[in-house]
Amino acid sequence: MNKNKLDTVELRNKILKGIDLAVEKLTRRKQKEDGELVFSRNGEVVIVKAKDLATE
Repeated sequence: MNKNKLDTVELRNKILKGIDLAVEKLTRRKQKEDGELVFSRNGEVVIVKAKDLATE
């Protein structure tokens, strides 16, 4: 692989790790607040209690 391809892969991995951390932080905060999270599943809005989601 050339250097540009490696830099792109590394940047992508860092972005994905940041997204994972943000989702985990949001889920934990909403669990403490007994809040809900809103998702879209097959074009329909789905509301889920944060305490029903598993966190690692």
